[in-house]
Amino acid sequence: MATIQEVAKKAGVSVATVSRVLNNSHTVKETTRFKVEQAIGALNYAPSVLGRNLRNSESRLLLVLIPSISNPFYTEIINGIEDTAIHEGYNIMLCETDSNPQREAIYFNLVRNRMADGIILMDPTINRNNVLQLAETHPIVQCSEFDKEGHISYVSINNELAAYQAVKHLIKIGKRKIAFINSDEKFLYARERKAGYEKAFNEYDMSVEAKWMYNIQKLNFESGQQAMRTLLNQADRPDAVFAVSDVLAIGALKEIHASGLNVPNDIAVIGFDKISFSNMTYPTLTTVSQPMYRMGCISATMIIKKIRGEKVESMLLEHELIIREST
Repeated sequence: MATIQEVAKKAGVSVATVSRVLNNSHTVKETTRFKVEQAIGALNYAPSVLGRNLRNSESRLLLVLIPSISNPFYTEIINGIEDTAIHEGYNIMLCETDSNPQREAIYFNLVRNRMADGIILMDPTINRNNVLQLAETHPIVQCSEFDKEGHISYVSINNELAAYQAVKHLIKIGKRKIAFINSDEKFLYARERKAGYEKAFNEYDMSVEAKWMYNIQKLNFESGQQAMRTLLNQADRPDAVFAVSDVLAIGALKEIHASGLNVPNDIAVIGFDKISFSNMTYPTLTTVSQPMYRMGCISATMIIKKIRGEKVESMLLEHELIIREST
């Protein structure tokens, strides 16, 4: 493989001039630029990306931290991040934290040691103090879940409003005994969606029943099934279910079918996220659509702007209630 010195010799210029051409410097005359480009082509020279990055104190690598790679909610967000990053000349490394402090420390040290340029954070269980401390000196943005009290830029949706509209839809179609399958309320989205659920009840002068509220610890299909099984075993069975995740809602659908009940005639079901599976269930799932791909694109744009020293503003994007057969 040719070296930059060989290119300089063939073009009859200095190594510094070749470097300026490679970096698109405007100080190089067009005739000189042409000679250098001709020499590069003749020698099939490929500049060392690693060397350039080391000289510029950058890695062109973005870390994307998620709690679990198995959750389909993250798929479209990651696609948006990667498409935007590649377009801007960056690569991404997907980091599954598994809510493990040791993994968190490893990934944070990659940024501290300049092996990565910034972090897009989607894990709400990361130690808050550690995140805020790192954000003082290194670029971080939050996507989906964010810290209301912190100073880190984020992109998300209005979770309270989205949940309120979903539950209000159930009330408007005649449902009054609406169960709520929620996640752990240490997460902001879980607290906000609960607030939206309660707001809809209060607007219609309906009382919130503790027996119809179920919190799960793991966001998976089995947890949705278990929650629905518990709700169905009550003497006073709910006539609708709002779940804070499509994954939970699909698990609930399966359990309702297993019990011999009909959706939506016996029990209506609404999920949240509009993952791809939500249109493949029987019946198809009514859900709150998050603009997940766009969230990924925006979060990538935000972190790259931060890396470049530009100011970025947090954003709340629009959501949409997608009404399908389950209601």
